[in-house]
Amino acid sequence: MDYIEQHSESEPIYLQEINRRAHVRLLNARMLSGALQGRLLKMFCQMIQPKNVLEIGTFVGYSTLCMAEGSSNATIHTVEIDDELEDLILQNFKSAPFDTKNIILHIGDVFNIIKNFKNFKFDLIFIDGDKRQYLQYYEAVLPLLSKGGFILADNTLWNGKIFENIKSNDLQTQEILKFNDFIANDKRIEKIILPLRDGITIIRKK
Repeated sequence: MDYIEQHSESEPIYLQEINRRAHVRLLNARMLSGALQGRLLKMFCQMIQPKNVLEIGTFVGYSTLCMAEGSSNATIHTVEIDDELEDLILQNFKSAPFDTKNIILHIGDVFNIIKNFKNFKFDLIFIDGDKRQYLQYYEAVLPLLSKGGFILADNTLWNGKIFENIKSNDLQTQEILKFNDFIANDKRIEKIILPLRDGITIIRKK
């Protein structure tokens, strides 16, 4: 991993500061996307050039800003259920060295929020919320995805737990496995899992 990071685009200083801030303030800072995945999200957006982006799971806004870097003309709707993170997220947005006025933060339950988008089309959707709800997220947002649009689903290798004997009370791993199996057999899409970091599945709507 060190070799890959050393030979990839470096993490911008403002994102390094967000990373540090998360690790100082939060116990679960490892949930942050990190340098490699962040640069991948930026590059995907540079290639796709989406006009409308939906993110499920803002956390501290790191991945949001990476996507904003790569798609300066996009409107990004990002949804976070934990209202205690709102101030930190907005602080991080303000720290970006570019205009973030097109980033719209929604605090609340994603299923309630996306009801407002039923006549809306997104070109890119990034799923990084509650792992126990991945399949529900997917079914809810696929109708909102434009034809030829992309869904990126994070953590689909889940620390390698999907390859182990899954405990009956490990609902997160069970649901990630269920999501992966469903995606593998869904004929409405094209898909591939990249073994980067914790696994990221690229899905394209036919």
